[in-house]
Amino acid sequence: MSERKIHTTQVAIMGAGPAGLMLSHLLHLAGIESTVVEIRSRRDISHTIRAGILEAGSVDLLVDSGVDNVLRNGHEHEGTEFRVNGEGHRIDFKGLAGSSVWLYPQNEVFDDLAARREADAGDVRYECSDTQITDVTGKPRITFTDSAGQDWELRAEILVGADGSRSYCRSQIPESDRTRYFNEYPFAWFGILTEAPRSAPELIYANSAHGFALISQRTDTMQRMYFQCDPTTNPADWSEDQIWEQLRLRVNGNGFALKEGPIVDKVVLPFRSFVNTPMRHGNLFLAGDAAHTVPPTGAKGLNLALHDVKLLFESLDSYFKSGSTALLDTYSDRALDRVWKAQYFSYWMTTLLHTVPGEQNHAFFRARQLGELRSLLESEHGRAYVAECYTGWQGK
Repeated sequence: MSERKIHTTQVAIMGAGPAGLMLSHLLHLAGIESTVVEIRSRRDISHTIRAGILEAGSVDLLVDSGVDNVLRNGHEHEGTEFRVNGEGHRIDFKGLAGSSVWLYPQNEVFDDLAARREADAGDVRYECSDTQITDVTGKPRITFTDSAGQDWELRAEILVGADGSRSYCRSQIPESDRTRYFNEYPFAWFGILTEAPRSAPELIYANSAHGFALISQRTDTMQRMYFQCDPTTNPADWSEDQIWEQLRLRVNGNGFALKEGPIVDKVVLPFRSFVNTPMRHGNLFLAGDAAHTVPPTGAKGLNLALHDVKLLFESLDSYFKSGSTALLDTYSDRALDRVWKAQYFSYWMTTLLHTVPGEQNHAFFRARQLGELRSLLESEHGRAYVAECYTGWQGK
């Protein structure tokens, strides 16, 4: 065991995903010191394929801070299509809400931020082990072993837990001081990556009697597609023919057909809704998946994390520049206001578009669901509600 070295910083950040790196980057621009501690390797994070829809506000946060590859390599989507029993209905985000979203995979957001922190000589420690946290209500301390085997004690004024849905930081909050809200869904997504051209210029959300499907994109030649399945499904049991049959049943129709190709990856993704309140305990602040997760249907996960970071950065900037704790003291409530709006929208989109297995009186549920979809899509106000929520409640 090596002799433990001591390092002091203003803000210690657990987790080097997009949320942790974005916060570290913003703090650097403001002249505030931070150190990021991460158990995974940079390569592992970069190769973790996650959601890829950025709200206008998330794009603004990246671009305004000088991380602007999204404008060159991303794809602006001014709307999306809801397909109901094979019939398409476009929702015009730009016309109805005045905003767009951008298709830009989360791992590319990470790569951009990681490269920027490296270029700025940011203190980001990957592949750390034996991590322990103490004194989160006073002067937080993190002990860990770095990738070279050196033991460290990191001392900070503020600790930020941006360490994902299995957050170690969150577990440091006593059970008596927090409330956990949880909902597990009775279905999952069967996801594929296929070598094929784009099937459509924008995302397609499909509802059918056979279940939900989502047609997304990655590049001009590589696409992501998902369909609803049982959470216990083993992707290895499914042939390419079976997968394409399910996607065709849920999406094709009225002259539209998916563009197909070889499947190079397949995975089953269970999902849930989760919120931990409050998002602060002493000098520990939670951000992103450490505090909340949403089903992917509403494309809110990464966007919520970046919004947390924006609020937390503004709070920390005020604290370190003026000594005022006013924004830090209200951070949790302000962040949770948006979190619960996003939880509602994500839950609503999920129940609107998925077929619920084992639903009592399934025929009634299906007919009622179709009635709701018609009411929504035939109403400009209904379409505007989807556009406003999906693009991120701009200015609110």
